[in-house]
Amino acid sequence: MSRLRVIPIVEGQGEESAVRILLNRLWYEVFGGEYLDILRPIRRSRSLLAKTEELQKAVKLARAKLKNSPSEDPELILTLVDADSDPPCTLGPEWLQTARDAVSDVPISCVFAKVEFETWFVGAAESLSALVDVADSAEIPDEPENAGVGKNWIETRFRGTRYSPTVDQPKLTAAMDLQLCRPRCPSFDKLCRELERFL
Repeated sequence: MSRLRVIPIVEGQGEESAVRILLNRLWYEVFGGEYLDILRPIRRSRSLLAKTEELQKAVKLARAKLKNSPSEDPELILTLVDADSDPPCTLGPEWLQTARDAVSDVPISCVFAKVEFETWFVGAAESLSALVDVADSAEIPDEPENAGVGKNWIETRFRGTRYSPTVDQPKLTAAMDLQLCRPRCPSFDKLCRELERFL
C-alpha cells in the first residue's frame, strides 16, 4: 500500500503554501500513490532551525502533532529548507542526526534545496513560460544548482508584477514540470527519493 502521513517543517511563507502542492503532485502524479495526508506545516526560520535546540523543538512538535491524530499509516517528518551557500551533502546528515537525537520513533528526512526552492523552478523553466520569460532557452542552465541560480533568476524574468514568494511559489509549483526538474536538480531528486521510500 502506498499511503503516507507527512508533516513538513519549512522556513518561509511561500514554502508553507507550496510544499502541500508539491508533495501532492509528487505523490499522486509522479509516483501514483494511493493516499497522502499532509499535516499543516511547521514554519521556522532557517537561522532558528540551524540551532540544535530549536531544530529538536520543531521535530518534537511535529511528532506530537502526528501522535495527536493517531493512524496506522506510515508517518514522516520532512524538513525542507534552502541550503543557500552551504552544501546540502554536509547539512543533510548533520541536521538529520540532530533531529534523530530528539525523535527516534518517527522517520525523519532532511532535504535542502540547493541553492533555494526557486532553483527547482529554474530546473523546470521551459514549463513555466506563462509565468517566467524563457524565450531565450540558451539562458536556462542545464545544471541550475551548480550554476548557483535561484530566486534572482526567477525575479529578473518574472512576467507581470514583481515576484512574491508568498503569492507566486504556489503558482509556480503547480505549473512546473516535475519530471523535467528531477534530473537537473539533484536536491529535488533527493526529495523524490525520500518520498519513494514509502511506496
